[in-house]
Amino acid sequence: MEQEGCLYYLPDSDLDLSFTSVTTATTDRTLSARSSLARSSLTLSFNESHLSTASGTTPSTAVPNSHHRPHRRHDNPNWAAVNAAITLSSDGALHLRHLKLLRLVGAGNLGRVFLCRLRDYDHANFALKVVDRDSLTSKKLSHVQTEARILSSLDHPFLPTLYAHLEVSHYTCLLMDYCPNGDLHSLLRKQPSNRLQIQAVRFFVAEVLLALEYLHAQGIVYRDLKPENILIREDGHIMLSDFDLCFESDVSPKLDYRTQIRVSSTGFPRFRKQSGEENATEFVAEPTTAFSRSCVGTHEYLAPELVSGGGHGKGVDWWAFGVLIYELLYGTTPFKGGSKESTLRNIASTRGVRFPVREAEREQPGTAEARDLIEKLLVKDPRKRLGCARGATDIKRHPFFNGIKWPLIRTYRPPEIRGLAVKRSKSGGASSPRRRRCLWKRLSTLMWIKGSKYSLNSNRNYYSYVNYRV
Repeated sequence: MEQEGCLYYLPDSDLDLSFTSVTTATTDRTLSARSSLARSSLTLSFNESHLSTASGTTPSTAVPNSHHRPHRRHDNPNWAAVNAAITLSSDGALHLRHLKLLRLVGAGNLGRVFLCRLRDYDHANFALKVVDRDSLTSKKLSHVQTEARILSSLDHPFLPTLYAHLEVSHYTCLLMDYCPNGDLHSLLRKQPSNRLQIQAVRFFVAEVLLALEYLHAQGIVYRDLKPENILIREDGHIMLSDFDLCFESDVSPKLDYRTQIRVSSTGFPRFRKQSGEENATEFVAEPTTAFSRSCVGTHEYLAPELVSGGGHGKGVDWWAFGVLIYELLYGTTPFKGGSKESTLRNIASTRGVRFPVREAEREQPGTAEARDLIEKLLVKDPRKRLGCARGATDIKRHPFFNGIKWPLIRTYRPPEIRGLAVKRSKSGGASSPRRRRCLWKRLSTLMWIKGSKYSLNSNRNYYSYVNYRV
């Protein structure tokens, strides 16, 4: 809930940026006990007018405007707001005095995040992550530098956009996208038995899969996947956050050629189907040489090779991806014990993943496919784990994701979930969701949906299991 009576204004007269925030009870992101690192408190009190000149640090700088972020170029008011502020600025740069802080929305292991807006521009919300470098160890400082470097290179609809990187005295401030729907962990706690329906699980994890695929194609191993780090935008789609635990490696992109069975028809059920073979080309880019010995992450999501300390690579992300699917489906993680130590022992043991017995009585369509995917992802030997050979390319071909049109995934309508407020598009014409649903419904009455028995539900704009009996 937004507290309009608690605004932190930056006066124009003396450029004073002095405020103190010690209360976290109204934050959007719950401080979970599964924090990756110990949470630290932060009290901000500084004056930009003399700190930025007294110190030898780099002045406030914005991300170069030449990088337009093609996936958000036409529908994102934030870039227009930032460019307008830079244009009106006396030195052509964005400064902290251009921002007004509205409220604290979250706290992390490195700093705190505030909801903010640009002065004289109330139509665009931002998240400002503020880090006090003087309060951090040298190791955590390297994490801050890693996150800032990675954020400046990202350009993907399910990853954050870095609008500005401000350095003032001993503070690092990162201006990013604000997600009003909070994180997936908080949303999960609002559901019956802390779990989601199969359609909702598929919706969220499919978008997470694409985000991980992009990171791996850039040579980035995420290492901190969990519901707390999956934010939900106002349109109901996801955005990964917190990149301070990532590490980077070289990547060798390649094209794989394979032969697949092609099934075609003339478009109507009464005509005979024709089958044949066709050559398919797949793009694969994975950090196959990635290797690290650092033990970082959240204990319930740690992979066995990370727990053992013998070194790990990109496979830790696919293990965590399997744990994520399990938690969204069953409301708990697969190897959780009575304590952190017992959880780590369960992960390191030879015990395989187990599923609740009670679920056999009321399985939803697609549960069997979900369990099969989880079992293939939670293989203790990373060399045999699904995704460790060709990454997301292999995972996207699993039956659990049958029916998903990957290039169109951003147009899918988020499922209706308790506690999730989705802002619908107000634009009309052929591109509006209502218009698209009508077109899908008309086409479904004329065309024969081919391929797998699992396909898109023609009455909705998000994907779910549909059984076609022929």
